[in-house]
Amino acid sequence: MSTSRVSALHTDMYQITMMYAHWKNGTHQHRRAFDLYFRTLPFGNGYAVFAGLERAVDYLQNLRFTEEEIEYIQSLDSRFEPEFIDLLRNFRFTGDVYAVAEGSLVFPTIPLLHIQGSVMELQIIETALLNFIGYQTLVATKAARIRQIVDTNDTLMEFGSRRAQEQDAALWGARAAYIGGFDSTSNLQAGKLFGIPTSGTHAHAWVQDFPEEIDAFRAYAQAFPDKTVLLVDTYDTLQSGVPNAIRVGLEMKTRGEKLFGIRLDSGDLAYLSKQARQMLNAAGLEDTIIVASSDLDENTILNLKAQGAQIDSWGVGTKLITAFDQPALGAVYKLVARYENGTWEPTIKISSNPNKITTPGLKDVYRIVDKKTGKATADFITIRDEQIEVDQPLHLFHPTVTYKQKTVVDYDLIPILKPLIRDGKLVQTLPSLDEIRAHHQQELQLFWEEYLRTLHPEEYHINLSDQLWQMKQDLLKTFYRRFKQPKKK
Repeated sequence: MSTSRVSALHTDMYQITMMYAHWKNGTHQHRRAFDLYFRTLPFGNGYAVFAGLERAVDYLQNLRFTEEEIEYIQSLDSRFEPEFIDLLRNFRFTGDVYAVAEGSLVFPTIPLLHIQGSVMELQIIETALLNFIGYQTLVATKAARIRQIVDTNDTLMEFGSRRAQEQDAALWGARAAYIGGFDSTSNLQAGKLFGIPTSGTHAHAWVQDFPEEIDAFRAYAQAFPDKTVLLVDTYDTLQSGVPNAIRVGLEMKTRGEKLFGIRLDSGDLAYLSKQARQMLNAAGLEDTIIVASSDLDENTILNLKAQGAQIDSWGVGTKLITAFDQPALGAVYKLVARYENGTWEPTIKISSNPNKITTPGLKDVYRIVDKKTGKATADFITIRDEQIEVDQPLHLFHPTVTYKQKTVVDYDLIPILKPLIRDGKLVQTLPSLDEIRAHHQQELQLFWEEYLRTLHPEEYHINLSDQLWQMKQDLLKTFYRRFKQPKKK
């Protein structure tokens, strides 16, 4: 779904300077390969939910430099020569993209995207891809955590637009939340663009605008007799709001209508919801639901559930749309191979932090699924086109803490990193948002509960094939020998 055009200037200055330096060096058309992944799971969760792919693809398919953007780049540095500027003027993305399916459960170090193309085009797209995928994956994961907490029949409403970091965050955050399991959004633009169901009640200002609370409730019920949800905490929830809502609900009942729900937006939500439920039931309004909002997140909802809160529908805003407790995914985009003399040569980035050492080369990624249980047991990264004998036991070991080992038998290898774009053109149709959401629900069924729980989840195994692990060790040894040789006196 294409929305507004993303400017080609949605990048960092050093991408343009590197492009220019490559052009001056005559290497701007050399083919390279990059992986986009993250190193650490957000929120202490056991998994992340991959989101943002559709926007990334739309960006790549429509990436152009306008004359106005080119003029701005020319103004930045007088060294940018006319021939280089013409290169920007004719720029198009012509590379190859391999991607995990949007909505999938994903884990650290797994390439979400693998991209091949000229070094010039692969540099310019880095910032935007990290921006789109990092943010939407973060919000989709937060949404999935909240969905894990609530009951299957509970409704989740995304209410975050007014607290989001600007319009794009509100719009694409609503989309990500829907992928992660939310049922609706308050954002009308997201509803129109993506087909997400919209929901909303009324504000405290509606009640304050009338002489009496009961008058406000009656007027709203007359306007929306089939979907009346009354906000009951403007003055006093139990002494005024709920009793007045009950009066209106009974009046509606005599007209053959129904008070759909009441909404609590402040105070002790556990206590208030239990008291309100008793009052509604005593009045014969057992089918009137209770909606709650007020800075909710998965931790608050878990505590409310533990206290027996009688809440049927949850409006979650600030802490979802801003990913309140972890504002960045920390995704990275790393060079993994160089095409030289007709072959791909693996490259590696070395760090004193083992988690920051990259896994080199072109890769295939598989999900290992136990045939007996139908459950995922590990993800498996191999060298591209490496042959795996699936009828043989597969020995797995942790790529860093190698003594952590296990052997799997009677399994399927499901490829999860698949071709999406070839020579700049889509080679498969992107799924609809509802199909992405359904895929996410199917993915959840693939994993044991131990990996899905929000508190202290079991660590899911990510493993390298023997050949890939050995190639990585050989590169590490090569660079170690190169830089650790004793200096001659």
